[in-house]
Amino acid sequence: MAAVAPAMLFAGRTLFCPCGTIRLASTAAQITQVSQQFTDWYTLSHVVHGVLLFGACWWVLPQLAVAWRMVGAVAIEAAWEVFENSDLIIRLFRAEAAELGAVGDTVLNSQGDMLAMLAGFWLARWLPVWASVALAVALELVAYWAIRDGLVLIVLRRVLAAGLPF
Repeated sequence: MAAVAPAMLFAGRTLFCPCGTIRLASTAAQITQVSQQFTDWYTLSHVVHGVLLFGACWWVLPQLAVAWRMVGAVAIEAAWEVFENSDLIIRLFRAEAAELGAVGDTVLNSQGDMLAMLAGFWLARWLPVWASVALAVALELVAYWAIRDGLVLIVLRRVLAAGLPF
């Protein structure tokens, strides 16, 4: 997680919101502060990342201790945070958000996203599989209700835009 901060700063991301305020969360009404504060509605998708990464690590590396699976999940999420905030991805995958003034995550927001992934990972570690699935679905529905977006919709839009078959 510590390596993400310098990588993002090197890529031109800011440490905190350029607006000059630091908040725990930004709301749907604050479009210019999406991904600028510690959390936002997209943080919910990072909890889902944690659930998915726990499941993937459990499936691919069942013999590995949970702590090492967590290290792998953090490394994957950290790499995703840097990749997701590259100029290429912001232009391609966040076209709609960029049109509304979104400019990518701050370092603060990326740290919040990675902590949210860890929360999802540990919840999935202790919850039964059905409850982990229910949690992921519930978080997606909350995000859809709040901002008409979420992890599933982002992926579907990109697949459809690329013309890839399901």
